[in-house]
Amino acid sequence: MGMERSTDTAAAARHARFGKLPERIRIEDTVEGAKATPGGRANAYDPEGSWKFYSCLALDLGL
Repeated sequence: MGMERSTDTAAAARHARFGKLPERIRIEDTVEGAKATPGGRANAYDPEGSWKFYSCLALDLGL
């Protein structure tokens, strides 16, 4: 009989923790707005600055 009572206690604890769905989140709370840069050139290609991100194994090894 003691085993049945502990099972019921465990089931009640599980139901108290997981017995209901979480609260809904509004779609407005999940979206973040950001201002665009003027001219839209934030990610434009810059040939003079591209060497900073160039990676070559032969150059890294000094070959």
